Formats: sequence, C-alpha cells, structure tokens
Amino acid sequence: MATGVRAASRAQRYGAASVASGATDGCASSFSASVTPFMNRNLLSKKGRSLAWSEGLGGRKSVAALITCSKQSSILSHSPTLKHAFQTNSIRRLESRRGFSTSFRCQCAPEQVAAKPTSKKDDKKDPDKKLAAFRELLTKAGVDAYIIPSEDPHQSEYSADCFNRRVYISGFTGSAGTAVVTKEKAALWTDGRYFLQAEKQLGWEWTLMRSAQPGVPNLEDWLAETLPPKSKVGIDPFLHSAENARSLGETLRAKDVYLTPLTENNLVDLVWGEGRPAPPQAPLRVHPLKYAGKDVGSKLADVRKQLAEAGAKILVVTMLDEVAWLLNIRGGDVPHCPVAIAYAVVDDKGARLYVEPEKVTPEVAEHFDSENVTVRPYTALLGDLAEYAAAGAVAMMDPERVSAAVFKSYQDAVDKYYEPKKKGDGKKKKAKKGSEDGDLGGPAIISRSSPITAAKAIKNEGELEGMRQAHLRDAAALANFWAWLENLIVDERKSISEVEIAEKLEGFRKEQSGFLDTSFDTIAGAGPNGAVIHYRAEEGTCRTLDSSQLFLLDSGAQYVDGTTDVTRTVHFGEPSSRQKEAVTRVLQGHIALDQAVFPEKTPGFVLDVLARRALWSDGLDYRHGTGHGVGAALNVHEGPQGISARFGNMTGLQAGMIVSNEPGYYEDGAFGIRIENLLAIKEVSTPNRFGGSAFLGFERLTFVPIQTSLLELALMSESEIEWLNDYHHQVWEKVSPLVSGDAKAWLKRWTRPISKIKSPFPGSQAHPAEKVPAAV
Repeated sequence: MATGVRAASRAQRYGAASVASGATDGCASSFSASVTPFMNRNLLSKKGRSLAWSEGLGGRKSVAALITCSKQSSILSHSPTLKHAFQTNSIRRLESRRGFSTSFRCQCAPEQVAAKPTSKKDDKKDPDKKLAAFRELLTKAGVDAYIIPSEDPHQSEYSADCFNRRVYISGFTGSAGTAVVTKEKAALWTDGRYFLQAEKQLGWEWTLMRSAQPGVPNLEDWLAETLPPKSKVGIDPFLHSAENARSLGETLRAKDVYLTPLTENNLVDLVWGEGRPAPPQAPLRVHPLKYAGKDVGSKLADVRKQLAEAGAKILVVTMLDEVAWLLNIRGGDVPHCPVAIAYAVVDDKGARLYVEPEKVTPEVAEHFDSENVTVRPYTALLGDLAEYAAAGAVAMMDPERVSAAVFKSYQDAVDKYYEPKKKGDGKKKKAKKGSEDGDLGGPAIISRSSPITAAKAIKNEGELEGMRQAHLRDAAALANFWAWLENLIVDERKSISEVEIAEKLEGFRKEQSGFLDTSFDTIAGAGPNGAVIHYRAEEGTCRTLDSSQLFLLDSGAQYVDGTTDVTRTVHFGEPSSRQKEAVTRVLQGHIALDQAVFPEKTPGFVLDVLARRALWSDGLDYRHGTGHGVGAALNVHEGPQGISARFGNMTGLQAGMIVSNEPGYYEDGAFGIRIENLLAIKEVSTPNRFGGSAFLGFERLTFVPIQTSLLELALMSESEIEWLNDYHHQVWEKVSPLVSGDAKAWLKRWTRPISKIKSPFPGSQAHPAEKVPAAV
C-alpha cells in the first residue's frame, strides 16, 4: 500500500508546515514526523529541574507539566540538518504546552497548483443540506469555524464507522485529510495520494486544498486569511492530539484567531443525528503466545522498567494497536485492523484495560486474570486518572498520541492537587519539590514517546515467523487469483469490473486458513484509475478491466498470525513502450532498495533515493513515501519507522522492523504503476564493521511474481535481471508446494528465468522444476 501514513494525516491537517513521511495506503501511507523539543528529555534530572507554566487555550494560567529548562531544551538543537529544517519551516517549532478544561464523554455515543473548487457548476442548484445545518450549529456554539480531522479519540488512521465524521460531512472517503467549515466556506486539505479522488468526491461548495503544493496555504494561514480578527475556531479535543492542539492554538493565536475546544458535543454528530452508526461491539480474543512471541507479564515488566528510569509511576496508553500489542489481545471494532476501542494504564501493580465489559469473553477474562489485568468501563478513564493524580502519581504520556482531552484532564487534576486550600482550613498549599532520588513529591506529566511504540516496531522471532507463514498463504491465494484472472481475460476474452475483482480476490484469501479480514480496502485500478494512488472502486462508477489496459492491484490481508500488503502492476495485452519503460524504472528502484546494505539505525530517508534514482534518471518521480512500517497481525501502517524523501523522521532502522518497498509512477488520466513487497530488516554479514556498527539488509516476506513481459529488458543491467531470476526462483520454491492445477501452471510460467537475449536453444533458460522454453 502506498504510504504517506498518519504522519501524513497530521501533516495534511495543518498544511505544508507540518512534516510527513511515508508511503501510500493502498497501501501508500504517511507517518507523522513532527519533532517536539520537550519530547524525550530527562525531566527528572538532578540539575535543570523547574516547573513550566503555559498559557491555556482559554487564556488562563495552568500548571502544565514538569519540564526541564536546561540548555538542552531541544535534543536536536545542534543538528545542522534539523536546524535547516526548522529554518525552512519543514518542521514546526513546538515550544510550549497548552491546556483547557474538558469533560469526558463516550465518543461512540448517538506544476503550480492552486486551491480550487471541485465540482460541476450545475450542482449549485442543490445546496449541501449538511453544511447548512452545520453552519447553524456554528452560530449556536459561538464559533466562526470548526476543524474536522480524520482521527478518532485514539488518533487512529482507520476508524470505526461511528467516528468517520470527516467522511460524513465532506463526502471524501480517503483515509487522510482535514476538513474546515466556516459560516461561508468549506475546505478540505489532503496530500498528493488523494488529489484525484478528492476532486471526484467533493461537492461544489467544497474547495480542495492540495497540501504542500505551490500557492496553496496551510490550514492556519487559510483560517487567518478567511476569518476576521478575534474569530474563534472550534475543535473536538478528543480528536486532536495534545501536541497538535497546543501547536495549532499557538499558531492561530499569533494570527489573532483563537482555538476554542467544544467539549460537550461534536458538532458533526449533532448533524448526523440518528443516522450515525452504532458503536462497534466486537468481542475481544486472546492473541496466542506462539504468535505474540512474548507474554504480557514480560511486556509489562519492560514498560515498568522504563517508567522507573524516567521517574514515572503510570503510563497512559491510548493508541489501539499499542493496547492490543501490550496485552496480547485482538479485536474487531475497526475495519481492516484487529483492534478494540480501548485505553490502558500501566502502573506498578498491574494494568487496567478500559473497554466495554461486554466485549470481554470468558477466555479473555481468564487471560487477564493470569496477567493481573483489571477491566474497567471505557468511560471510566478520566475519573481514574484523577484518582492517580490525587495519589501523587507522575504520569508518562506521549503528547503526539494522547488526545488533548485526556492530556488536559490529567493537567487539571495536577493543578487541583497543588491548589491552596480554602482560607480558614488551617492547611497550606502543598509544595512541589524535587529530590536527589527523583521523587517529585507530587503528580506531574512526563511528555515522552510511548515506550510501547519502539518495542512493538521491533518484531521478536515469534512475530516474524507468523509474518512469514501468513505471507506464504497469502502468496498462494494470490497465485490462485492471478491464474483465474489471466484465464478470464486472456483465454476467455472477457472483461470484469474493478469491484468484482476485489470481491473475487477476497474470496480466494478467505480460502486460506487463519484469514480474518483485508488489511485495507483493495485498490483495483484499471487504466486511468491506477493513477489514483488510494483509489477505491465503487459500484456504478468503477471501470471494467480488459486486455487493453494496465492494471494496478494493491491489496493485503489480516491473518491470525500476520499482516500482508502487496502491489503488482500487470497488463494482459500489449503494453505501450512508455508503459514498459516506466514499469522497468519502478522495478529498478524496487531492486535497488531491496539490495541495500546500511549501518544500523540509519534513518529511512537516507535510503529513499535508492528507490527513486532510476525514475529520476528519466525525469520521473512519485508523490508518496517509499516504505511504511507494518504491524505483526496488527495495523498495516505502523510507526515509527518509514522510508520517505522527507527527512523529518529520524527513527533509525533496526533489525526486526518490517517496512514496505513500494516505488511507483502515475500519469493522471492514463495509468498507474506500483510494485510492493514487505521486507523484514535483518543483520547481514559484511567484511568489515566500521566503528563497530552492525550492518543491516532485508529479508523478503512477499513472494508474488512480477510480470516480466511488462519490462523493457534493454534498460536493465545483468545484475538486475539476476535479481529478478533469483526472486522468481524463491517464489517458485516457496509457493509451488501450496498450489495446484491452473495456479501451479500459472506460477511456473510467471517465474521462468529471463535474459536480455533469448537463447536460440529451447530449454537453456529452464525453469527450476522443468525444462521449458524461456518466455519473456
């Protein structure tokens, strides 16, 4: 799936000033790469300790958290690369924390391109009733504009239907984007993966803001230009991370526009009314230890060790995949993602899971009892956090992931703890203090990346083996599918719709043991639809595939033991020279990245050029990241690692991480190309170890043939052809025992070795299983 993942989603939300890195969804995705100066500091050091006060969004003063005021206010302040990024505004400066009062509610309750409108003028006869109703609510709420992000209360990329507010109000179904509605205008920001899709889906009253394109303002600048001074911009604080809300509020305030949290009701929900989907109630299930690779007790012990080192007592976990990974559970609340809508808190005694109790099956309850995990109602989180604060607990939270509402609730509880008692009660205000052993003497917040994020990214052997096995079964399903599709179009000379293709592919996957769901909406793009990076075929508007068109298929699956994501581009007829040249350049980039050897902890952006170099030599490129992280039987997009041209993501690649390798090329209105495999990072043997550093390379997880008749072999080197033959040999050896009949015959044809010059002697380029003439 192409990437630009959730980093992108956050970057799109606030325009070009934010940083995104990653690949596409479909999977091309985007990962957030914002850098915050107060992240990862030693907040409890013996020196440089002080209390920081920040000005609340509502204009009052409040205790924010304990942060250092030492000279190391930014861990990246001395990096020339990052200094340049700050100067060029590629990375937003984030310097203070803001907060506001809030109450908790169940979120599931009832070329130079300028911004331009996107629809037919004739449609103006039919005004958008949703927007009209929404604007009435703006007036009642006392705000002049309202921001509608893609996220749910857990900052998820994919959301349960009841959280798809941006989709409901705008009609745009892409996985990343931010809508803003004022009393007169409506605008939507999204990135290059979705430009074509948004043009088709947005109504005439909406303006498409093409993020990061010349002449297109970011969200803050647009609001400042559109609204009069002193205007108020409403947000739902559950849908914005604490850091994004703080940064956005600060930026707008500098423009004399003020962020206003609306805590009681989400305005989109009020318009949606009874038509809003009910909250999901899928039961939890235990993720077996043979796939998890590590028991819950060991994971909790690792977390507590890091909490102790930081001087914290509790960790607040809000990301759904982190909750699932930590407690070795899976759910079914979110399409394509085996997670449950839940929070978790780790303390020195055990862990608390905040989830609807009805989802806890007897098997899961027994699992929790053995691991000292307590189940609490989903809505009990904020009340319990207040109790932790009252008991003096120092909480570790990731402000990039924890919602502004949850973060501020703890800030408020901290403030209350230190408030002076009423006059006449004879009690003095409690003193905030530090000590040589790191005891703060009271509650506080340590703002730091969740330790679960990094731990989850580095797969253990159990997780890696599960991924290997899931990919082999997935490869068998794809062999059955491609054999069927080729027979339909080439032999039977029939055509088939993109929707039918996606349904048929899912049917083949369902035949495999352990299949649970697709890992994202299948992207089946025939002809020009292949150029829509995150295209989704729909009945009535989709194209029909025949032998005259290039076809891009990006798909993936969730199995009990692993998650897959694979893209292939094929042509069942006669491709043009232009198409063959472009496919070849994309494959050359794919090969270059696959063969990379690099020092341990090299950031992904350093490798990105390898995937683009061949395209650049022809003056070509693509508007999405090259690689995104992938979860083990979890989310198909996972951080913090990624491979992207944008250098904001400084996460070093390490053995055990999984990334996608998916360069592409797209011509609007004509065709799209992408070739994607998943790779596991591993340590490799090298003649030397410069500086004592380990060197890393890749293990291929995906084993699906690449169509050789779609290549311009004259452009390829002998080593590149050797790579392709070696890969196809692996595909045959691993997958052929899993298929039979037509699928096995198809696999044999598509994995035959090739050469630049066909041999005049039949059989000299023999298939490993049988002497057959080479076919190119």
